Amino acid sequence: MYSFLRHQLLPAFALLVALSIATGVAYPAAVTAIAQVAFPTQANGSMIVVDGKTVGSTLIGQSFSDPKYLWGRPSAAGVTDENPGGYDANASAGSNLGPTNKDLIDRVTAAVDAYRATNGDAPVPVDLVTTSGSGLDPEISPDAAEYQVARIAVARGIGEDVVRAAIDRHTEQPLFGLLGQPRVNVLLVNLDLDGRLR
Repeated sequence: MYSFLRHQLLPAFALLVALSIATGVAYPAAVTAIAQVAFPTQANGSMIVVDGKTVGSTLIGQSFSDPKYLWGRPSAAGVTDENPGGYDANASAGSNLGPTNKDLIDRVTAAVDAYRATNGDAPVPVDLVTTSGSGLDPEISPDAAEYQVARIAVARGIGEDVVRAAIDRHTEQPLFGLLGQPRVNVLLVNLDLDGRLR
């Protein structure tokens, strides 16, 4: 029995403790320290701070419904009666409704009708009426942003070229010109239009 404890159990326990410290404490601490030094903004959530106040993150969308703002993708993340807009980072998820589900068809049809009522009869870009897998997308396609330019310009009483310039400033291109799609950050455009970015 003593031999089993000494030759089997104690080394196994020592290995468990050593690996727990290495993988549960040392490695996460090292990665966190490196991230804080090399990428402090990203490591802390890519927060957007305006006039000393955190107004959002470049990584998590927000719900906008005022006609003077660029509207993002709809969100199914944490939609409740108290939070009809979604974008709850604690409940990141898609709707999980299939393409033949009546609730999904009704929701998309209602969204298309609402966009046409405020933006005209042009075809509505699909990302404006469908949710993403995470429900937290902060970005829309350039086509979806362009679709809203006239409405925003009228609501703000400014030229469409001013709105387009703000959209262009916050459009990211594919990485190395190959990876991903062009995308427009909704919150940054709206803050820019409000004159809150410096």
